[in-house]
Amino acid sequence: MIEKSKIIRLTEDHLKGTDKYIVDLQLKSNNIIQLFIDGDSSVNINDCITLSRYLESNLDRDFEDFELNVSSAGLDQPFKVFKQYLKNLNKEVSVLLLDGRKHEGTLIDAKEDEISIEIPANKKKKTKKQELRFLINTIKETKSIISFKK
Repeated sequence: MIEKSKIIRLTEDHLKGTDKYIVDLQLKSNNIIQLFIDGDSSVNINDCITLSRYLESNLDRDFEDFELNVSSAGLDQPFKVFKQYLKNLNKEVSVLLLDGRKHEGTLIDAKEDEISIEIPANKKKKTKKQELRFLINTIKETKSIISFKK
């Protein structure tokens, strides 16, 4: 089986000097490699193709056959690395806690061990604007809220 550390090293070498980074790497037992990347700005299809070609040219199919899939981290996927929190500052997020509670609001702060979201006031529910803080280790998942409103 191809070593995970080798793929990470090659990917980091290729992405060095860009705003792109590894979000997730999955190696399946049948030699399927799934690599997900993200970037501070965006990731497009050419970024994925270029990285895929780079990896394929640096891995030896004669030694071990493999299937390689490189893609961007989907908008509907939970955050996996801290940089994704930083990328989504001042954007709407959904936070699902380990205890099952779910909160939606604007991500206003992100530290390695804690995030803060602002929940707007709601006239119908007669609630005031509030800031909620969550320790990272109490969060099951955080996702971007995709909105098509202007």
